[in-house]
Amino acid sequence: MSVPFIILAILYVIGCLALCGAILLQKKRSAAGMGSIAGMGSVTETYWDKNKKRSAEGNLERWTKIGAALLAILAVVLCII
Repeated sequence: MSVPFIILAILYVIGCLALCGAILLQKKRSAAGMGSIAGMGSVTETYWDKNKKRSAEGNLERWTKIGAALLAILAVVLCII
């Protein structure tokens, strides 16, 4: 094993743990809320829905998506090495 592989593997494990923590910190969604994504739910939007990305919960959701994408890229790089 090379030194870059070991460093990337350590970063991968730390990223996995951080991503698990970020997912567990997020608020649980109900099944009714998931139906609105497919267009089956109500059309009304509340003030909270419109301004969610400015809140701490919205930031956590955005960073979770970014972290997951970076972790997937790192997994591909580790497979290539």
